[in-house]
Amino acid sequence: MFTGIIEEVGNVKSVQISGSTAAIEIEAARVLESLQPGDSMAVNGTCLTVRSKRPQFFLAELSHETLARTNLRQLQPGNRVNLERALLPTTRLGGHFVQGHVDGVGKVLTIESENEFAFYRFSLPSPMKPYVVEKGSIAVDGISLTVSKLDSDSFHVAIIPHTLENTNLGERQTGDLVNLECDLLAKYVESLLNHGASSNRTSGLTVEYLKERGY
Repeated sequence: MFTGIIEEVGNVKSVQISGSTAAIEIEAARVLESLQPGDSMAVNGTCLTVRSKRPQFFLAELSHETLARTNLRQLQPGNRVNLERALLPTTRLGGHFVQGHVDGVGKVLTIESENEFAFYRFSLPSPMKPYVVEKGSIAVDGISLTVSKLDSDSFHVAIIPHTLENTNLGERQTGDLVNLECDLLAKYVESLLNHGASSNRTSGLTVEYLKERGY
C-alpha cells in the first residue's frame, strides 16, 4: 500500500527485455535507505518487487501483465520515474490509499500554465469512469491528485509548484501515456452496493441501511 506522495524521482539505468518479461535497474538515493530485496516499490504508480539492491540502484522485474497494462513498457535508459516505498503503520497518510495496481493508461491531452501552476487534462478509459468523481482522488503515475473537473471521457487536475518540482509530471508532454489508478474506496462501495442489489444484503448491511446513512 502507498500514499501517492512521491519520495524521489529516479533514473532508469537499464532495461533488459527477455521474451514477454523485463527487468529494470533504477538509480536512486533516498528510497534505497533501509530497502531490502522483496520490498515493494511503486514505480510510476506500479507496485514492483525489489529483486536486488546495490549502493546506487535497485533491480525489479516486470511481468507480462505489468508490461501489457502500464506505461512501463515504454521505459528507456535515462527516463525519470516517480518512486515511493510502501507505507509503514506509522507513516503520515498525506495522499490517499494507493495500491500500485494500475487500472488503466491515460494520455496527456492538454497542458496549460499559469504563473508557477499547471493544469493538465488526461483521457479517462471508459471502464474507470464510474470510480472517478469531481474533487475525488486519483493516482497519475503514482502521484495522488485531486480531480478538479470531470468530462465525459477525460478529467482535469491542477498541479501546484511543489508537485511539478518533485515528480516527473513537469516533464510530461501532450500525447505522453500515464498510469492511472482509481480510489480503492470507490471500488469497494460499488461492490457492496452491487452485491446488496442482487442479494438484498451486503455482509449483513442492507442497501436501505447504507442509503439511510448517506452512502
